[in-house]
Amino acid sequence: MAELNLVEAVNQALAHALAHDPAVVLLGEDIGANGGVFRATLGLQQRFGAERVIDTPLAETAIAGTAVGMAAMGLKPVAEIQFSGFLYPALDHLINHASRLRNRSRGRLSCPLVLRTPCGAGIHAPEHHSESPEAMLAHVPGLRVVMPSSPARAYGLLLAAIRDPDPVIFLEPTRLYRLFRQDVADDGEALPLDVCFTLRGGADLTLVSWGAMIHETEAAADALAAEGVMAEVIDLATLKPLDMTTILESVARTGRCVIVHEAARTAGLGAEIAAGLAEEGLYSLLAPVQRVTGYDTVIPLARLEQQYLPSVARIVAAARRTLEEAS
Repeated sequence: MAELNLVEAVNQALAHALAHDPAVVLLGEDIGANGGVFRATLGLQQRFGAERVIDTPLAETAIAGTAVGMAAMGLKPVAEIQFSGFLYPALDHLINHASRLRNRSRGRLSCPLVLRTPCGAGIHAPEHHSESPEAMLAHVPGLRVVMPSSPARAYGLLLAAIRDPDPVIFLEPTRLYRLFRQDVADDGEALPLDVCFTLRGGADLTLVSWGAMIHETEAAADALAAEGVMAEVIDLATLKPLDMTTILESVARTGRCVIVHEAARTAGLGAEIAAGLAEEGLYSLLAPVQRVTGYDTVIPLARLEQQYLPSVARIVAAARRTLEEAS
């Protein structure tokens, strides 16, 4: 077991997959000789060769299309898009082909590809390097969307994504790449997809988040605990399909829910969760669901970046609003 940060855990998972499954191949811009823009693939081309860790041209459409063809023919490609803001040229292949291949072929073909891309703000990068497109991707039938929030979950969820027979979009929060370290065992154990992780228990309210915002959400839970308020913290982890069962069961215990995400507010994934609570958990709610989100603007440049991101203070304020509602 080694103490790894998130980007090192991604590298370790990719190395394990390459070592134990000859069908796994990696492709992307600068992932071989340079080890990727964040060094997530550092050293892998030297270990496994240029035929399995493939440097591509600067052509996201070609990366995605090649990955679809590889997957249809029995390989397990793991493609990297350098930043999520560069993902849009690849959407043609992801939406029109990867997500539909199983249905189009009536089950004769599957598309076991993983597309990895860094996402999110917080590293003082330009707007195309700081976007949170998870709601757009989750809206596409046939795509599974995953976002880890810790090194251990990045390792286990990435292995699960690579082994899944259908396409998975694996969003990696750049702010977490080197934020903290955690013990990660290189044992090849995958974590389950399609389920939430309850990070801490509590009886007073439910805090739901994912990706980098888990960091602020847990800090808010600590601040609330100091006031005697015990918050349950749920990490979605798999954003599509959404595990509403875990959220509904938690809200049935607590009666209150605050949803936190850094993506823009309108039509964000938080709205889908709130709608699910209204449809299936209305009688459990003692107060209106609160959302703490980014704003409906382009990600600002570095000077205003922290004003855009949900803060611990904003999360705590939303929690207090729910607690002030009469039960």
